[in-house]
Amino acid sequence: MQRFFPVIRALGGVLFIFSFALLIPLVHSHAIGDGAEEAYDLAFLLTLGSGMLLWGLTREHKRELQVRDGFLIVVLVWSVLPLFASIPLYVQLDIGFTLAYFEATSGLTATGATVLSGLDNLPPSINLWRHLIIWLGGMGLIVLAVAILPMLGIGGRQMFKAEIPSPMKDTKLTPRIAQTAKGLWLVYVGITSACALAYRWAGMSWFDAVCHAFSTVALGGFSTHDASFAYWNSPLIEGIAIFFMLVAGMNFATHYIALTGRDLRTYLRDPEILWFLGVLLASILLITFYLWEFRVYPNTTEALRFAAFNVISVATTAGFATTDYSLWPFFAPLWMLFLCSFVSCSGSTGGGIKMMRAVLLYKQVYRELLRAMHPSAVYPVKLGGHSVHQNMLFAVLAFGFIYMVTLVTLTLVLSFSGLEIITAFSAAVASLNNTGPGLGSVGPAGNYASLTDFQTWVCSFAMLLGRLEIFTLLVVLTPAFWKK
Repeated sequence: MQRFFPVIRALGGVLFIFSFALLIPLVHSHAIGDGAEEAYDLAFLLTLGSGMLLWGLTREHKRELQVRDGFLIVVLVWSVLPLFASIPLYVQLDIGFTLAYFEATSGLTATGATVLSGLDNLPPSINLWRHLIIWLGGMGLIVLAVAILPMLGIGGRQMFKAEIPSPMKDTKLTPRIAQTAKGLWLVYVGITSACALAYRWAGMSWFDAVCHAFSTVALGGFSTHDASFAYWNSPLIEGIAIFFMLVAGMNFATHYIALTGRDLRTYLRDPEILWFLGVLLASILLITFYLWEFRVYPNTTEALRFAAFNVISVATTAGFATTDYSLWPFFAPLWMLFLCSFVSCSGSTGGGIKMMRAVLLYKQVYRELLRAMHPSAVYPVKLGGHSVHQNMLFAVLAFGFIYMVTLVTLTLVLSFSGLEIITAFSAAVASLNNTGPGLGSVGPAGNYASLTDFQTWVCSFAMLLGRLEIFTLLVVLTPAFWKK
């Protein structure tokens, strides 16, 4: 048991740090007197006390975290933190533990699926807390912790490597992991600040601007209004959202390098970004033409406006909506759900298998087609002008396989529990890819409150699987992991 004490110590440190995030809505609630003060007082004391208790009980067990420790601490953080993040929701809204945990998990995993309605009338501090946790979860609480925990005597290299997407695990932006984490968070904060100022300039209130900046840059999809971005019906606000969703869908390491090197050509050298923008542009044009052809909108300008926003929102896994796109001809929302499975770049705040893996899978399939015609020829798979090592290709193929198996299994389980197939499939896709809204009863005009407790827990588990990129969680669940 003592071999897990350093992991418990690290978890205590993360909880200690996380407790101070609760001070933001706590102070806001006390300042405006929205009636949620006691909920935050309790949440802050429980989170702070739990963190200090875990830290105090294991403070003597100091050592650098190993690879196995990294996997375990990441799984523990993403499964335990929603317990504490859900306290204000559970106490103030009285929605029950299952729904409160689902909402908190959706926030911290930057999914944006919600079980709440009447968002316009919620206590403002509750809306602020929902958007704050989605922002913290967007870049990754582990990345933030890695920047701070060295000051508490905890090394963070293995935590960082277990947290970041597999295709970029060996990327080094700076010589020190903590310095890398700080650099990524500074870029994240800077982009969020710019987004909030742009929303305010376009006509949002300061409160809405800050909340939606948190949700946009985290690609989370939470809103302070039931109507989401349709509340404003503003092409200018939608244009700003589109720009920042595109920025957030790109690799933040690329943003960091471009900003520190003051060289915009960095974006052209990123092999993912051209695919990312190309697929989105082609999809927007396709859906625009499709909506115009079926006379969903009276002209191409209107069709382009709604297609551009909703395609980019769903594809990048942001999950905002300006209309109930589930009422569009079925191909359109189905294609959008397909896009959310792979469009976001690795190192972004988006979900799915990531564009880098999708490109490598495509190149591998194309290579096999060529080898079928020319068995003796050598066709190396290249990405960005560099040959890709076979080990990475094998890892990507394995991930693609387990992703498909997981998606089919989740769909079957939800269907077995009584959900009709469209809702079951789209809920599985939206949860596993951290997108938020699906189709059917969990579409953009509805939410997940109609699900049973069992179905809600399945979706919560799917959101954690997606946020941890499946393998991180499955590794911890294997018997070999627990052997000495």
